[in-house]
Amino acid sequence: MLRKKLTALIMLGMCLIIAGCAKEQSVSLPEDIPDFVKVGDFESIDWDQKAVMFGDSGIIGNENKSGVIGAGMPSLNGQKWMWHLWGNDEPVGKELTIVGFHKETNSVHPILMTGWSLQLGGENNGANAHAPSSVQIPEPGEWAILLYVDKKLFDTLIYDIKE
Repeated sequence: MLRKKLTALIMLGMCLIIAGCAKEQSVSLPEDIPDFVKVGDFESIDWDQKAVMFGDSGIIGNENKSGVIGAGMPSLNGQKWMWHLWGNDEPVGKELTIVGFHKETNSVHPILMTGWSLQLGGENNGANAHAPSSVQIPEPGEWAILLYVDKKLFDTLIYDIKE
């Protein structure tokens, strides 16, 4: 009888340990993040959908959706990135909000050096909207860059930032 209880207790302990290890770290949003950014946006990231280079301008992103000139250059100490978006109706003046999510630490960061958002300009390099910016990536690793246009999730870019 004691042996059965001890075995059951050991099995219960193992289940609790496995459940604790399997539980993912929850996403905590910074206090100053725009209120339309939701935790669920980070839970649905497809980390296998890596950004790729396309076109003749060195754009790295999701072809015919969004991409960046400058994402292939070192960005840990600051860099200029030119954002390009396709598929926006009348994009000029709309707000582009850019949110960085670091996979390894499960942490959310602004990567724009000027805050969370900037204004979109008109056509450039075949895209129907663009915006220049200065970015600084806080640390190396895999990053999901979530793009919101006028408070709606527009696209997610997956980059591996090494330097």
